[in-house]
Amino acid sequence: MSNVIRVAVVGAGGRMGKEVVKLVLQDPDLELVAAVGRGDRGTDAGTLVALPECGVMVTHDLEMALVEHKPDVMVDFTTPQFAYVNTALAVKHGVRPVIGTTGFTPEQIEELDEQCKARGIGGLIAPNFSIGAILMMKFAAQAAKYLPHVEIIETHGDQKLDAPSGTSIKTAEMIAANREELRQGNPKEEEMIEGARGGYYNGFRIHSVRLPGVFAQQEVIFGGYGQSLKIRHDSYERAGYMPGVKMAVEKVMGYTGMIYGFDHFID
Repeated sequence: MSNVIRVAVVGAGGRMGKEVVKLVLQDPDLELVAAVGRGDRGTDAGTLVALPECGVMVTHDLEMALVEHKPDVMVDFTTPQFAYVNTALAVKHGVRPVIGTTGFTPEQIEELDEQCKARGIGGLIAPNFSIGAILMMKFAAQAAKYLPHVEIIETHGDQKLDAPSGTSIKTAEMIAANREELRQGNPKEEEMIEGARGGYYNGFRIHSVRLPGVFAQQEVIFGGYGQSLKIRHDSYERAGYMPGVKMAVEKVMGYTGMIYGFDHFID
């Protein structure tokens, strides 16, 4: 049992949080020791996800849960409003944060990295835990070396709060690292409707589509003389992220410092 990783799930009652609770309860290598949520206080975490009772009750007090139950890892799929505070609190108590929430500034990530190193623990902030999505990013970064003309189209449900998505921003950063800034299109181009060409990043464009009935899609389109290359990833349900979450929980145990991007865990 000494090799079992003790996990606290924050945002346990959310859509992603429930999937993480199910993952932890059903994996023999993981142990759920705390579940934190605002709207399900006093509910057994097993019952919350339609599994047998597990004896872990949902609490609203994160710090108390960290102090009393001493998890090895805290998995957080909340919102940008709470994620930074939650992450800093976990690091303060020597708990390794695995964060699936976007909205962190570079300054906050640097600060958290310093705090993790001071405590001798690892942490991860990842816009996307889908292994397929990470491969899409890596393939796109590689293609950018040879086809520098590129645009990104990302599509999510109409209730998503941020645009562009954290996944598309991370993809853009990886592409930009492999190409010189290149302002694409006709230099005399004029938008007849503001925003028609999408958001500008390092010379190329990111387009955000928000529609009901859509889960998560991203397509990276490269153009060259007489050819185009399209790299696309589709997510159909939240359970598809769980193999990546499991990998992150295990990998973060062996790192020191705050890592930004799940791509660092995939060679």
